[in-house]
Order: sequence, then structure tokens, then C-alpha cells
Amino acid sequence: MTGLVSRFALIAVLALSACDDKPPAKPAPTQNPGKTVQKTTPPPVVPAPPAVAAGSPIAQAINGATVDPAATDAGAHRNLLVRVQTLLDRAHFSPGVIDGRDGTNLTLAIKAFQGSRNLTADGQITKELVDTLVAGDAGQVLVDYQITPQDVAGPFSPVLPKEDYEAMAKLPAMNYHTPLELLAERFHMDEALLQALNPGVDFGVAGATIVVAAAGADTLDRKVDRIEIDKALGQVRAFDKDGAELAVYPATVGSTERPAPSGEWAVRTLAPAPTYTYDPSRLTFGKPKAKLTIKAGPNNPVGSTWIDLTKDTYGIHGTPDPKLVNKRASHGCVRLTNWDAAELGSAVNKGAKVIFMGAEARAS
Repeated sequence: MTGLVSRFALIAVLALSACDDKPPAKPAPTQNPGKTVQKTTPPPVVPAPPAVAAGSPIAQAINGATVDPAATDAGAHRNLLVRVQTLLDRAHFSPGVIDGRDGTNLTLAIKAFQGSRNLTADGQITKELVDTLVAGDAGQVLVDYQITPQDVAGPFSPVLPKEDYEAMAKLPAMNYHTPLELLAERFHMDEALLQALNPGVDFGVAGATIVVAAAGADTLDRKVDRIEIDKALGQVRAFDKDGAELAVYPATVGSTERPAPSGEWAVRTLAPAPTYTYDPSRLTFGKPKAKLTIKAGPNNPVGSTWIDLTKDTYGIHGTPDPKLVNKRASHGCVRLTNWDAAELGSAVNKGAKVIFMGAEARAS
């Protein structure tokens, strides 16, 4: 991820076990964040994809996909969705993973973009929507990328059951599992779509040229001074000091069992490479009897970025399962894709207002 160097101290907050996708723990007692901090090294900066138009037939079809009300071909519809999702991503109206599928997160992103451009906010993909997106960004949505030796060198982490915290704690880092997962996340894509666009490619072989989404750069051009968290929609909105909307992200916000807080809080600090603490004294699930610390990495239970809030034990963070954002309940925290969390974290001001609004909880 790019843009993770913060103006705050480069620290790793030991993200509390309130933020996981297991049955909720009992409410954790107030904890001094100064006692749960350790130094760490931020993730390496990932180079942007080369600005070279992809030449394959499928890439050309997606780069030129247009709205055709009479079209019935599923492939053509997928191509249009990929183009719209990628352009929304680059405009900072995140659809979550770029997967070429219809869904709630895409509809929410379209509505937010339409509203920002004074279009009818109906969430529909129309010629007017595509024309407006292209007017602001006429770049290719798919580009060629050559897999590098660094991409396939690892180290990669084994796939473990999500409840096996003891095994996780023994790992030196919670790295990507495969080169495919690494590449899909780098370009904000679903693994299945990346494979579908590159049939027969071995993603573990350096030198192979693949087509990828030319996604956003994970940075904002202005600082974030206010964050709105809409619990009813499952959406996070970021604003600058003058009230201009900078970005919109899909989010998993709380759960029925443990709803996210209400009211106004603030950003306390940023950890671009958080560790995660499993504390059995605060949990009603899991087998470990002793406190465990799970190392940092994109497959850490709280992903690769933690934005700590002044509401104790709560934060805005990434996830190892980007395709599940706004589809699975959390434990009160706010879960974004790793790249959206990184983008927000790279621009947020310490002390920025964080306002929870909307329904008290969303069903899982």
C-alpha cells in the first residue's frame, strides 16, 4: 500500500480483540492506549502499475465498455461493471473490491458519486454516469503489468483457520498467502476477477505480463478533518476542514450483538502496521487461555492499517477479507478494505472528528 507514512508517530497499536469476526466479546474495560503501543516498521511502498494500455481483446473491451440498454450479454455487463468500478475507485468513491459484479457496495458508491455531481442519485449505471466519470478521468481502466521477482519472492504465510489464534501468534508476520492474493489486493481486485481476466496465467512466475485494474493510488489530495460513519448504510465519508467531501468507502460497522458507538469522537493516532491482541479475559470465544499477540501484516485480523479512536477499544481498520466488507458484522469497530483504510489513514489529521450516525446496529 502507498501513502502510509503518517505525520503521527509510526507505531503499532495492539488492536483490541473487540474487532474480529467471531461472536462478540463482553465489553472491554477502559484501557490506557499508552500501555498497548510498540514500535514497528511500516509496510513497504508498492509501485503503481505502469501507465501502459493493455492490448488483449478483453482489456480493450473493458476499456471501451459503454452503456447499452439493449445488451443482454453477461460478459458485456461484466466489462461495464469493471470499468465503472475502477473509475469510481480512482475518483475516491470506493466500490470495495473491483469484481465485475453488481452489489450493494457498488450501488452505494454510484449514489454517492451521483450526489456529488448533482446527478439523479438512483444508483443506476447510465450513460450520464459513465460520461461524467470519463469526463473527470479518461484514462484506461485496465493496464499491462509484468509480475516481478519481488512479487513472487514472498515470504508468504500459510492459510490458517480464523479461530486458530495460537497458530497465528507463532507466525513472524501475517503476510499474504500467495502471489495471486498480493497482486489482487495491490490492484484493488477480487482474486476471481484477476484470474478470469488472465486465463491460464501462473501468478507465481516472474516475468508474466498480466492485465490489472489501474486502480486509485491510495492517497487523497487534501487532509481529512472530519469522518462520518453511517451505520445504517455501512459507509464511511471523509471531509476536509472546509466541509468538502473527499472520499466515500463501504464499511462493516458494528453488529446486532455489539453495535458501534454513537455520537462524536476523534482520531487519536494511526498505526500503519498494527498487531492484534487476543485477550481471553475479555472474550467469550476461542480456546487460548493466555493473552496472545498476532504480528502485523495484511492478513492480520485488523488488516494493515489501524486508525485509533478516542472511544476506547474502537478503531477504523482494514481486513484480511476485502470482499466481505459491508457483508459481515464486526464487533463495533469500522472495517474497510486494506487499501481504503490505508488511503484514509494517509490523509487523516490527528484529532479529526469522527461522527457515528444512523442505525444503532446492522444485522450480520
